[in-house]
Amino acid sequence: MSVTVEFCGEEFQASEDAPLTIGRVADVEIDDNPYLHRVFLQVHREHDLWWLTNVGSNLTATVGDRQGLFQAWLSPGARIPLALEAFTVWFTAGPTTYDFDITVDDATFTSIVTEPELESEDSPGETTVGRVSMTPDQKLLVVALCESFLRTTYAGQGQIPSSAQAAARLGWTTTKFNRKLDNVCQKLADAGTRGLHGGPGKLASNRKSRLVEHALSTRMVTEADLVLLD
Repeated sequence: MSVTVEFCGEEFQASEDAPLTIGRVADVEIDDNPYLHRVFLQVHREHDLWWLTNVGSNLTATVGDRQGLFQAWLSPGARIPLALEAFTVWFTAGPTTYDFDITVDDATFTSIVTEPELESEDSPGETTVGRVSMTPDQKLLVVALCESFLRTTYAGQGQIPSSAQAAARLGWTTTKFNRKLDNVCQKLADAGTRGLHGGPGKLASNRKSRLVEHALSTRMVTEADLVLLD
């Protein structure tokens, strides 16, 4: 079983003899970004499994499979087994959010998508994403924040717009955008999503980046949703 990391069109093969490091000064050099750890993540072999470990001290990473069925939030010191056939990893360092792909040959497990059970109709005008119902405006807000990533066809990096930029993209006032952002963050936090704290007085400084990572890893929004902006 082998593991390959793909970033910006380049492929890096992990070795069983030594960890494959990912960071500012590492085997996989992400970017000359002072907010990024010299070595942030590593792929290594242990106990007959491949692992992804966060060896940094401050940054977190969001790990998801390609179908949006699995998501893990990797805090400093945490690790997960690479037991599925493909993953995408997102993380934010300063103003920039990055992503890279991991492919596992002959993986231990395989993702299986099953047909969802029929449920009662949602409230008018709401879309259910997992267990969370989003209003059209809330869905539009998430698409606007994820736009640069949804328009990119390869793993690399993207910029999350400021509240003022996203509000202008939607034709909203900044006040309206921030109010709806509060509502989205609180709704997801109530549903169990970590790293989001909506509501006055308890706003996470990186909540937009965490929201984008969560939305992309769970496929809350996809390329097909870009038509909402057009």
